Amino acid sequence: MPSEKILEQKKQLVIELSEKLQNACAGVVVDYKGINVADDTKMRKELREAGVEYFVVKNTMLRFAAENAHLEEMKDVLEGTTSIALSQDDQVAAARVIVNYVGEDKPVKIKCGFVDGKIFNEQEVMALAKLPSKEVLVAKALGGLNAPISGFVGVLNANLRGLVCALNAIAEKQGA
Repeated sequence: MPSEKILEQKKQLVIELSEKLQNACAGVVVDYKGINVADDTKMRKELREAGVEYFVVKNTMLRFAAENAHLEEMKDVLEGTTSIALSQDDQVAAARVIVNYVGEDKPVKIKCGFVDGKIFNEQEVMALAKLPSKEVLVAKALGGLNAPISGFVGVLNANLRGLVCALNAIAEKQGA
């Protein structure tokens, strides 16, 4: 039986982890078994640069935290070595970086992911990683909204250009 002090520390850890899960807009749960130090360091650096928090966590602690954060479906995959990447702002950042380290020759395996409280399996996380970032999507949407306006301005300019050319031709004809 654990001492009261250790039990309180674990409860505090679960509370902190629950808050991180609730505040995160997206996350990816990973089995990191077998990753070498060089790849792990490189992956952690890329995750930090993308604004993603990455850490190793005990399955038991994550189980309790997932339950508190209303992510109960996550509990089914919590076996073996587990780490989690959490993003506060970008729904795609964690998945995009993690997917670069997943493959036949790379030991990292995706257990599951979540975006805004919805749990995704490995294939769905892989598909999520292929989506463009939020900024790119917003730029494409604004570009689509801007296209009709640009076309209208082009048509108006063409009419004015035609009028100016006709007036210029008349002026040259009268001047000659």
